[in-house]
Amino acid sequence: MINADSLDSTIIKTFRNSGYRATPQRIAISRYILCNHEHPSAQKTYQEVKKTHPTVSLATIYTTIKILKKTGLICELKLPQSQTRYDPNTEPHAHLVCLQCGSVTDWMDPIMQKLVKNVSSKANFTVIGSSFDLEGICALCGRRAKDALKSASPPAESISAE
Repeated sequence: MINADSLDSTIIKTFRNSGYRATPQRIAISRYILCNHEHPSAQKTYQEVKKTHPTVSLATIYTTIKILKKTGLICELKLPQSQTRYDPNTEPHAHLVCLQCGSVTDWMDPIMQKLVKNVSSKANFTVIGSSFDLEGICALCGRRAKDALKSASPPAESISAE
């Protein structure tokens, strides 16, 4: 796992090498998104960063996200039925999207990297990004649904012997 000083150094270097100022707000925004594997939205990022940087604006959030995307530090996820979310994992992988609670989980499998490599070489195509989303119901929501069905079922009638 990357330590905070190393991450901040990477963020600062990336901003400066791209011609942008590395302000404390931009560093905090970048740190939050890059350390968050729940794929936060801009709104969620704003709510969280505002706790430590009360003067941060939503415009600064969007500008910073734009820079992070441009420099390749994050990917944008346009998911059905939800706000645009952001992923710090730029390696080829799938997303498991729960249609019930909206959670997004990364699914890493070596086959994804092989697929991208195969497409690149056989189709003479330079892949610069990929998105593979699997929609369904997560285990937690599945358990909740089963529990709700159990509690909604009428109690079994007792059979009396006469």
